[in-house]
Amino acid sequence: MNFMAFFSYVSLMAFTPGPNNIMAMTNAGKYGFRGALPFNVGVFIGVSAIVACCAVFSSLLYEFIPAIKPAMLCLGAAYILWLAWTVWRDKPHEGTDGGLSRTNTVASGVTLQLVNVKVISYGLSVMASFILPHYRDPLPIAGFVLVTAAVCFVSNCCWAAFGAAFDRLFKQHGRLLNAAMALLLVYCAVAMLGEI
Repeated sequence: MNFMAFFSYVSLMAFTPGPNNIMAMTNAGKYGFRGALPFNVGVFIGVSAIVACCAVFSSLLYEFIPAIKPAMLCLGAAYILWLAWTVWRDKPHEGTDGGLSRTNTVASGVTLQLVNVKVISYGLSVMASFILPHYRDPLPIAGFVLVTAAVCFVSNCCWAAFGAAFDRLFKQHGRLLNAAMALLLVYCAVAMLGEI
């Protein structure tokens, strides 16, 4: 497995703006860093559950339809290239609230993951494209589930701690940051296609 491509993809998916990061930043602005921790713990629990479900789903596909591996790698690479395109052409991050700052509990962090398309696609693409082609035993897969959830937790804590600085950074240097993230996503896609 190409660990550099895996960690690049996981980090980019976790650290780019999304519902979890925006809500963590907003909660920290209202309740302070410590006050935002319950929500961030809820995100960790929710992401762990979603990615575990994605691992089971993808693993069953691989077990019952072994010929699906190349197709899954191609679909995963296509999705990542689409993400790179959308990041490249996206306008720098504007606004931080998004109407998501109503609750700050573990339950709200978990519940958000059930409808967070970014996390569901993150879990499916990580498992189908990076993990399951190389690992079949439950213990290493569980380890990767925890790693992906831990990266999300660290991301949320960073957004909570440095929300105002990130907001300014995206407003001032958004195009440059988008270009760098897009190029890293292209690298991930190319590395995945090299596995076929």
